[in-house]
Amino acid sequence: MNAKTPKKGFGTTQIVAMAVGTALYAALNVFFNVLQLPGTQLVSLRPSVSIPMFFGYVFGPIVGFVSGFLGNIISDAISWGGFWWNWDVGNGLLGLIPGLVIYFLPEEKRGEKVGLIWAAILAVVGSIIGMGFAAFTDYIFGYGVSTLEEAIYALFLPAALTDAVNGAILTPLLVAAYYKAAAGRARRA
Repeated sequence: MNAKTPKKGFGTTQIVAMAVGTALYAALNVFFNVLQLPGTQLVSLRPSVSIPMFFGYVFGPIVGFVSGFLGNIISDAISWGGFWWNWDVGNGLLGLIPGLVIYFLPEEKRGEKVGLIWAAILAVVGSIIGMGFAAFTDYIFGYGVSTLEEAIYALFLPAALTDAVNGAILTPLLVAAYYKAAAGRARRA
């Protein structure tokens, strides 16, 4: 898969990446949804958040958003029998934010040390924005959260912190592996 295409347009590579990212995220979320964090409202320990973050970083913000958004809808439907639009949008933002790298970091730098640092930073920022959107819209619209403190302590902090830690560690590892494999393919070609 060519990681340069997000800047040139939207094509087959991005469609395939969205499908793969969505499927991986949904499958891994279903598996990890059983690891509930005590004292929270359905917040799970999800190393799988690195999937939409990785797909966004490598293939662009649209791919990252769709992978997180659709993957979360599917996994929630399987795990909980429904979906929650604001958490699906929040999970989409987890992938969209790292995808913004295509607008400020050249392709050849994304697999290098500076790129890996950006992958970790954007994973943390995506976690804060995505889970902030989800948790605080629960409060604003009264979706099972009656106080701002409950939104902060039972939803936002546990979700944002676990997603940020998982994303900051695993996303750069996935990015490094991807670019190393891509370089190996290029040498053999």
